[in-house]
Formats: sequence, C-alpha cells, structure tokens
Amino acid sequence: MAGEDKFHVLAVDDNSIERRYIERLLKTSFYQVTVVDSGIHALEFLGLLEDEQKNSNPRSVSSDIHQETEVHLIITDYSMPEMTGYDLLKKIKESPSLKHIPVAIMSSENIQSRVTSCLEEGAVEFIEKPVKLSDVKKLKQHLLKGKQQQQSQQTQEQQEEERH
Repeated sequence: MAGEDKFHVLAVDDNSIERRYIERLLKTSFYQVTVVDSGIHALEFLGLLEDEQKNSNPRSVSSDIHQETEVHLIITDYSMPEMTGYDLLKKIKESPSLKHIPVAIMSSENIQSRVTSCLEEGAVEFIEKPVKLSDVKKLKQHLLKGKQQQQSQQTQEQQEEERH
C-alpha cells in the first residue's frame, strides 16, 4: 500500500501501556497511527479546541504524520479522566467537518447501558479490552466507508467553491 493510501487512525487512551499496545496492533495492520493520551488532546489534534480551551499540560502525541493528514478512524477508550470516550464521540459527531469519521469505543468494562449509549450516539463498534487483532481487522470496513464519505464530502466542497 502506498503511503498516501494508508489509513490514518487516531488512538486515544489515558493508559500509556494500552496506548503502546493499540499503536502496535494498528501498525501491524499497516495503519498510520497517531496516539494521544486524552479526549482533550484528541480534540486539539483534530482542531476542535479554541486556544483558550486548550489544556496547559504538555501534549502527549506519538505520530508518524502531521496534523494536516486526514484521520480515517478514531478508536478511543471509554473511561478517561476529564473527558470520557463517550463525550469525545459526541463532540466529533456534532462537528460538521468530522462527523463522517468512524469512531470505535474500547473498554475493559462491558456495561450494556454504555454500549447502547455509544452505539446510539454513532459509534461504529464497542470493543471489549484487551483489543485483539481480529477486532482491528473488523474495523477495516468502517475505515473504507469513512474514507469514501470523506472523499465525497471533499468533492461536494470543491463543487461548491467552483460555483462561487
């Protein structure tokens, strides 16, 4: 797969061991991966936070690519301090420019009400930790769909610009 054809996944988890594990798992499946340690840093990476809202803590971002690169999938832990994965999901789905990006939630707690809430809010998967390679492979269909929607949105935006 050529570099520009690689899927870019943003992985969000407050636990450094889990972050490294999911990063390795995703890279094994030939994805470009950016990992961040919180929902706030994910929003920052995605460009959804205003400067005054940014946390003053140093960013914890590990990346093969730059922020300008499109994100094709977000996989986030549910239970994180300051902002849960559910809250991050809601913010992404409220954003006109990001709502097309598939979001998968992962959790070590399989609480049915959480699963239902996340799926109703627009999560494409709710994955029980520890995440397995088979879980990552299941996400490929969502990546393909998300990339197609992203390309469609870009085409529409270009057509609108040409009209003006």
